[in-house]
Amino acid sequence: MRELLARLGLSDLNAGAWAGAPVGGPDDGTLVSLNPTDNSVLGQVQLATRAQYDAVASEAARAFREWRMVPAPKRGEIVRQMGDALRANKDDLGALVSLEVGKIRSEGLGEVQESIDIADFSVGLSRQLYGLSLHSERPQHRMMEQWHPLGPVGVITAFNFPNAVWAWNAMLAAVCGDTVIWKPSLKAPLTAIATHRVCEAVLAKHGWSGVFGLVIGKDAEVGEAMLRDERLPLISATGSTRMGRRVGAVVSERFGRTLLELGGNNAIIVEPDADLSLAVRGITFGAVGTAGQRCTTTRRLFVHERISSELLPRLVAAWKQCRIGDPLAEGTLVGPLIDADAVRSFEQAVATAISQGGEVLAGGKRVDRPGNYVEPTLIRAHAGMAICKEETFAPILYVVEYRSLEEAIHLQNDVPQGLSSSIFTDSFRSAETFLSAAGSDCGIANVNIGTSGAEIGGAFGGEKETGGGRESGSDAWKAYMRRQTNTMNWGRDLPLAQGITFDV
Repeated sequence: MRELLARLGLSDLNAGAWAGAPVGGPDDGTLVSLNPTDNSVLGQVQLATRAQYDAVASEAARAFREWRMVPAPKRGEIVRQMGDALRANKDDLGALVSLEVGKIRSEGLGEVQESIDIADFSVGLSRQLYGLSLHSERPQHRMMEQWHPLGPVGVITAFNFPNAVWAWNAMLAAVCGDTVIWKPSLKAPLTAIATHRVCEAVLAKHGWSGVFGLVIGKDAEVGEAMLRDERLPLISATGSTRMGRRVGAVVSERFGRTLLELGGNNAIIVEPDADLSLAVRGITFGAVGTAGQRCTTTRRLFVHERISSELLPRLVAAWKQCRIGDPLAEGTLVGPLIDADAVRSFEQAVATAISQGGEVLAGGKRVDRPGNYVEPTLIRAHAGMAICKEETFAPILYVVEYRSLEEAIHLQNDVPQGLSSSIFTDSFRSAETFLSAAGSDCGIANVNIGTSGAEIGGAFGGEKETGGGRESGSDAWKAYMRRQTNTMNWGRDLPLAQGITFDV
């Protein structure tokens, strides 16, 4: 472990980190990063003060005034080199993700690959920040819309994707001409420092400072300052719905923008004509992957009553085959939860489900070993169980039978969250119904794949209490820019719009 941290430049952890440089003072608090496999100490980080945050924000504002004037393709070239730097450090960064948040090895590497992929996407985007040419109703006039850099962007990330979600925001923002201030989860500071330093080294090679800033601090000290900072026209926040309500309320008071990616309570519908082998695979990964700590984790399963007796035994068998253990060990499918609080939330949710009439079909207990391990859990439920409408960040899947597709879609949509959804069916009609305006109300709706595994090319996000924001691909870049409409008069007369005459 020490060798890994040294290779990533983390041997000076006790000095702390902000704005890419080690700092600290006698009045700063200290944050301890724990390995969730055994709760041993990985390192200590000095927390930033309000004054240190202000210095980072000032530097980001200064850098923005220069960075915005760099041609977008030139910004894209620097981002391309960041992608190469992430490639060179992929194995070490992936291992650090596994050490700090408990993802299995393949998922840790996969997360870093997402950061590489979004860098590649952003390079192409740097030559495609298109506007529009419009026809004016006035003779010898031309109208157009163009997009300009927005300003310094505050990015708040959660522990479960300590590398990729920052990259989704930062790479797009950088090619759009914005600077970025990153406030990572206090449960994953080491991955943030290492990722930041890898990318900061590329910027420094080109003579840039302040384009990317890092501030590791408490919500009361740093988070609130970021939300209220008028120098930041956009706050992108990933986390709980409760957190999103606070972010939205505070930022909107100053007429700032928010990009929110919040809670998910994702469901899969399995129709009678579904390929059950395909469904079992998608359901299992969706519910068990990352130990249930994805915003896109499958938390509810709606199974048609005609196939319930066939599908449930296959799921129980799959659940029992999931190997629980060290996330870096070969063959492990389920690593630990992030901390002891997450384990307690898991145990409370299982107990609540039982009290509301649920039946545990598999799992349901804490694993008797050091660390924060729990058993992937399958619970037979009914539509009236209140716990099914809540998001528990743990590997718990509630299974409910249904009679008609209309009923299943209603049950799927009847929750406050609206992130991801899936249907398994071989019926063209059922698939199109699910994807129609009368179907899934989620930001993501899949057919014959699970709820997890979004690709870089599509905009990622959801509706309702998920927050409505969109990150990553498609036209999500527009969130990081401001639109400007231009009218140019190339004639010698000044006709007014709508035929108005105004003689002076």
